[in-house]
Parts: sequence; structure tokens; C-alpha cells
Amino acid sequence: MTGKDIRLGRLFSGGENAVVVAVDHGMFDGPIPGMINLPEVVRKVDKAVDAVLLSPGMLSHCQHTFDYKGAPMAITRINWSSHFCFQWDYKEGIAVRAVSVSDAVAAGADIVLVCLTLQTGNEAQDSSNVETWCSLANEAKALGIPVLGEYFPARPDRLGKAELHDQVWKGCRILAELGADLIKTFYTEKFKDVTEGCPVPVLGLGAEKTPTQVQALELAEKIVQDGGRGVVFGRNAIQVKDPAAFQRALCDVVKRDVSAEQAVKVHKLKD
Repeated sequence: MTGKDIRLGRLFSGGENAVVVAVDHGMFDGPIPGMINLPEVVRKVDKAVDAVLLSPGMLSHCQHTFDYKGAPMAITRINWSSHFCFQWDYKEGIAVRAVSVSDAVAAGADIVLVCLTLQTGNEAQDSSNVETWCSLANEAKALGIPVLGEYFPARPDRLGKAELHDQVWKGCRILAELGADLIKTFYTEKFKDVTEGCPVPVLGLGAEKTPTQVQALELAEKIVQDGGRGVVFGRNAIQVKDPAAFQRALCDVVKRDVSAEQAVKVHKLKD
């Protein structure tokens, strides 16, 4: 057994699906509602979740979330991608190294996330993105650190459902072929094809904030029903009246096959 195996075993403890709360939005958006004072926000993440995804600079400010027995794992995003800056209308999907894997691990990271974008419209840019991804992934493997590969199209908001699915379906397999240990990506209209075509665990992301909490839980329900091994939810897990209660409900849906409607009732969620 390797260090990577041990860390993945902790994420999928007992063979359960994984629930990850994402709070790395400030790396691209700056402060957003619900995530202004991030150390306090992260302090209130429920202990039932398996991991928290955050930026490398914020890991040192949020150590209190990870420094006790049974704490969530720390997943750190280590490359910076221009396409996440939607407010600046960037379109080229440029990804660059933000920190080294060794620096992220020294700060406390258990798993590193490396994002990949292809079909940017520029063959040289696609190749550069792959080169950046592989360089960071190879560093992680040498240290026994699992690599969470994220496939994210350059402008998903401008893609139709079929085109989004096609990019995600191909992109996830490419990430697996390049060496990702698990993958984070969009839920698509044929998500089962994505999970069946990928030999590593796939986690579905929450994307935009849903109007109601039951809709977010229904999304999580569909993800696991279609073969997803868990979820990575950000706004939907934080920008609600009682984030801890929602996160416990999310764990019930993702890990214990509780229906979305039943989880809302059990945890008394109110919009």
C-alpha cells in the first residue's frame, strides 16, 4: 500500500461515496457572498463531510478545520485557470502553475486538484495545458499524493447540453489516461456514459447555485445514481441558511441512499 492508497482510502472511507465542500472560489472571484470571512466559514463546515477544497493561500488561514482527529481532508487547487474568471469574460482557457505540490503538502494538503481545459480553440494552448497538468501530476505521484483531475470546458455557459456532455465525456477519459486518480466534473445529460467510460472515480460538481436546497440534493441524487462516487459542492453547500444542516443532508443522500425529499424533512431544511 502506498501513501496515495492510504489517502484515497480515507476519502472513500469504508467504500462510501465522498462529499467535498468547495470554498476555493476566491482564487478567481475574490470575496463572494457566504465566503467573505473564509476561516469562519470553513470552521463551520460539518464534520460529516470528507474533505474541503480550498486555495493554497487559504490553507494556512484555515488550519483549525484540519488539525484534529477525524477532521475533513484538505484538497488544494494548485493551478490557476483563466476561464474561471467569468467576470472578466476570458475565453482562452489558459492554465498555469500556482504552487508546487511540495509547497501544498508542506502547508497541509492531503490531495491536490489540477484542472485541465481542452478545446480552447488554440492547439498550442491545449498542448500547454496538458503539459502543465502532467508536470504537476507527476510531482504529486512522486510524493504519494492523489491527483484530483478537474475537467472544465473553457466556456461551459456557452455550450449546449449535447456539446457539454461530449466535452466532459472525452475530457474525463483523457484525464484518466494522463494519470488522474479521481476526477471532478460537470453532471451531464448522459452522465452514466461519463462514469462508465472512466476507470477512476468521478465526482460531480454542484455548478451554479440552485433556487432551492431540494434541487441541489436532487442533483446529488442523480450524480450517484448515474455512477458518480461523490460530489463537490460549493455555493449550494455554503450559501444557504444552515450550511451544516444542508451538508449533513447531502451526506445522507450521497452516502446512504436517502432521497432528496426525505433528507430535506429529516434535517428540517428551509430556503
